[in-house]
Amino acid sequence: MCPHCRAFITTSDRTCPYCGERVGPRAIDVQNPSALLGGFVPHARFVTTMILVVNFGLFAATLLYSLRYGEGGGMLGVDGRTLFEFGGKWRSAVLAGQWWRLVTAGFLHGGLFHILMNSWVLFDLGALVEELYGQARLIAIYFAATVTGFLASTLWSSSLSVGASAGVFGLIGAMIALGTRQRSPMGGLIRGMYIRWAIYGLLLGLLPGLRIDNAAHLGGLAGGYVVAFVAGTPRVGSRLRERLWSLVSYACLLVTGWCFLLLYLWLTQKVWTQ
Repeated sequence: MCPHCRAFITTSDRTCPYCGERVGPRAIDVQNPSALLGGFVPHARFVTTMILVVNFGLFAATLLYSLRYGEGGGMLGVDGRTLFEFGGKWRSAVLAGQWWRLVTAGFLHGGLFHILMNSWVLFDLGALVEELYGQARLIAIYFAATVTGFLASTLWSSSLSVGASAGVFGLIGAMIALGTRQRSPMGGLIRGMYIRWAIYGLLLGLLPGLRIDNAAHLGGLAGGYVVAFVAGTPRVGSRLRERLWSLVSYACLLVTGWCFLLLYLWLTQKVWTQ
């Protein structure tokens, strides 16, 4: 598919016959990541798979902690105290200086149904965004959407909030941005379809009893859209631009690691002061 007009072309084309855009291998093929675990992790969704692994790992940790030390909710629920101690978003804590919760909250889930629903969408949509935008931009989009999502949630509500859905809505925003940038009938179809996705997701959040954080969804949607619109998709011959986005992705990973380190230090200090 041509990265400019989105028309279908052959793999041997080096110039799009429809718009004249210079084309080349897909971003996912150019990056050519080395095999991991004997090829168990698909290259086409490497970053997406890693996010899912971290999410499920933290879910297992919070579930075991909740069953042993918390109130315990079985497989269907992790208690609020456990989610808070593992980095859930809580307005008073964020305003008190624990800004790292805007990142760590995006990797936590309140129960089995919660993580399965988010993972289902992330597995498919994340792989699509990763193929179209490349790994570096996916990391930047997901990170920004998580932060803006939980920032909006902090400003809107004082309630505890966790989940990957802020990042997932950021991926929806990225697809809307793709459709906006592509001024063609195909771009209009992409934009319209994912706007409907966003509307359906927000309407689901209005159903009573589900305790869905629509503020985080809207913030994530906006953050993902802005970053994706600015970033655009990878283009052949733009080495400096691609290197810049690689540096941005590394910075996002470093900040994420720093946030979890701050969480660990906070927990350690809390244990020693008790």
